Amino acid sequence: MGFVIRWIFAFVLLAATYNSTDWNYVRWAQANAETNLSLTVLFGLILLVGYIIYLRATLRSIGIFGMILILAVVGTLIWVLFDQGVISLADPSVNTWIGIFALSVVLAIGLSWSIVRRRLTGQTDVDDIDE
Repeated sequence: MGFVIRWIFAFVLLAATYNSTDWNYVRWAQANAETNLSLTVLFGLILLVGYIIYLRATLRSIGIFGMILILAVVGTLIWVLFDQGVISLADPSVNTWIGIFALSVVLAIGLSWSIVRRRLTGQTDVDDIDE
């Protein structure tokens, strides 16, 4: 259940930043930056904090290579679904949502990997502390 919650938060973070509807930060900020600059900056910083949390945890747990590998697996899964006729990539809106889904899976796995690794191997990840 923990992974699903991490994935939902990653999906919401990415979709809140940009999606193919008019309900996203990028479009809202473009339309309201002149009149609501303080809110635009506040919401942008809140999103930035979310990205820093997810990206830092992902980079520390699986690294760039792990992120590329997970993206390759998800991309290949999408390719198989397309090749088998399950999904169509003709609609740019659907492509945007598929991209958001793929990136959210990478972030959720990155945030969850230390927990999964500890359960599988019994080894704990410890941050290096310089004193």
